[in-house]
Amino acid sequence: MPDPYLPKEHHFSHRTGWLRAAVLGANDGIVSTASLVIGVASASAEASAVLVAGMAGLVAGAMSMAAGEFVSVSSQADTEKADLEIERRALQKFPEEELEELTQIYIERGVTPVTARAVAAQLTEHDALSAHARDEIGLTEIASANPVQAAWSSAASFSAGAILPLMAATLAPHDIVTPVVAVVSLISLAVLGWLSASAGGAGKRRAVMRIVFWGAAAMIVTGLIGAAFGTVV
Repeated sequence: MPDPYLPKEHHFSHRTGWLRAAVLGANDGIVSTASLVIGVASASAEASAVLVAGMAGLVAGAMSMAAGEFVSVSSQADTEKADLEIERRALQKFPEEELEELTQIYIERGVTPVTARAVAAQLTEHDALSAHARDEIGLTEIASANPVQAAWSSAASFSAGAILPLMAATLAPHDIVTPVVAVVSLISLAVLGWLSASAGGAGKRRAVMRIVFWGAAAMIVTGLIGAAFGTVV
């Protein structure tokens, strides 16, 4: 029975499945849409062209993020299933060898041979495939690939991020669209960095500086290209 007086530990690893996709989607939504709007505005385009470009970037980006995440995570899931099938066949054909393999894994982690053998035997009796998936291959329920979750998280977070610079472009006077979108986007990126660091238990200052730096770089480069060539690249 757990000691009620011991503090309960709070971990963050269970959030990695959705946090990575959500942060990537929101960051890409803010940066790509803001850069697109700034690039078009810097090319002296009309206000309607700026808004159309921003809206098109939002829709296309959300669809692209969802499709890309679904395909990539599906590939990961296929690899995991293939590894599990290999392990399942090995357990059926070579049960003693697999038991010894599991025992050696625990010995290498510092468990005494007798205890390692006992633990391996008990885990094999309980659920051999799960034991090998976790300790030999490194697959857990937390880390297992979920294509649908990744796709929806990416699309939703991209849209949420992209709507911020798009709203700024819509509400700002046309002659100051570029600075307004840039400021709103950089503030949004800073907030995103702070929130993602808080959710993941990481250092907030470093996360904010990192995401703001790269976002500013993307907007500056795109703005310079739009101003110099009058086209969006």
